Amino acid sequence: MIRLLSHDLPRNRFLAAALVLIVLGLALAPFLFPGSKALGVAAKMLVFILLVASYDLLLGYTGIVSFAHTMFFGIGAYGVAIAATRLGPTVGSVLIGVALALVASLLLSLLIGLFSLRVKAIFFAMITLAVAAAFQTLASQLSDFTGGEDGLTFKNPEWLSPGFEWAFGFDGRHITYWVLFVVVALVFLMLLRVVNSPFGRVLQAIRENDFRAEAIGYRVVVYRTLSNVLSAAVATLAGALLALWLRYTGPETTMSFEIMLDVLLIVVIGGMGTLYGAIVGSVLFVMAQNYLQDLLKLANGAVEGIPLLAAVLTPDRWLLWLGLLFVLSVYHFPTGVVGRLRALSLKSRT
Repeated sequence: MIRLLSHDLPRNRFLAAALVLIVLGLALAPFLFPGSKALGVAAKMLVFILLVASYDLLLGYTGIVSFAHTMFFGIGAYGVAIAATRLGPTVGSVLIGVALALVASLLLSLLIGLFSLRVKAIFFAMITLAVAAAFQTLASQLSDFTGGEDGLTFKNPEWLSPGFEWAFGFDGRHITYWVLFVVVALVFLMLLRVVNSPFGRVLQAIRENDFRAEAIGYRVVVYRTLSNVLSAAVATLAGALLALWLRYTGPETTMSFEIMLDVLLIVVIGGMGTLYGAIVGSVLFVMAQNYLQDLLKLANGAVEGIPLLAAVLTPDRWLLWLGLLFVLSVYHFPTGVVGRLRALSLKSRT
């Protein structure tokens, strides 16, 4: 197990217990949460774990602020959708779509890295924001190719379709979910290996002091570009998985700036530069995003006779409460949940 986690253990018993519960819960979700909404929430958690982990490689480990991450996310989703629409609902078409999307993302991230990472951080962030906005506009306007604002709805391969019955009451949707789980688990373990390798140590050195890293012989632009390319590839794969689960993709589903903000929030909540923060942050954020309204509805019914409290706890104000919870989490966990728990463990040992 230690080797499987690349010797990067949680280093906190509560964090380790929480991670074990999360992994078991996600692995057994079709058994534990048979409802369609609950299974959809679990699938969204898996996709966001991969997406946020890929962004943490860029921001938390390399110190690069990019707003183009959802662009690569969208390229992966559109790759699968376009291939399935044009070539038919087969495994081969899905693999072709993923492969073409990865090639496009690799080339684009390489160009962005080589031409933009030489500038200061704020200028790089603005360049990525402009490129992402341009791609979202293209996805909205190329209606013959991308479906425009309506997006693309497609069919999965037959054995991944909801109507395909497997044994013991499972259908294609359950198999699709487990495909997502296996891919996310394998890629996450690969990212753990990357950040704990000599390459990952160099990235962290660049994050701390890029001038010093350059002075001792590391080509900072090359390492930053490689980090950008790897991060883009994983984000593309996450987009492909989301499209496979939804059997639909559109500009607002994968390329909107709101998703980019969600990713940033999750990185901060979970803890930058930990990867485990992607798991904890994604689960907490997606749970709040999907069930906070239901909790407020219950609370509103309990205080129905108290006008002021009933007005504050109305389900329509769930975004206000979500923002408040985020502020409280940042105040009490400035280094994120994972960073805070690790710091407490370190303090108790000294």
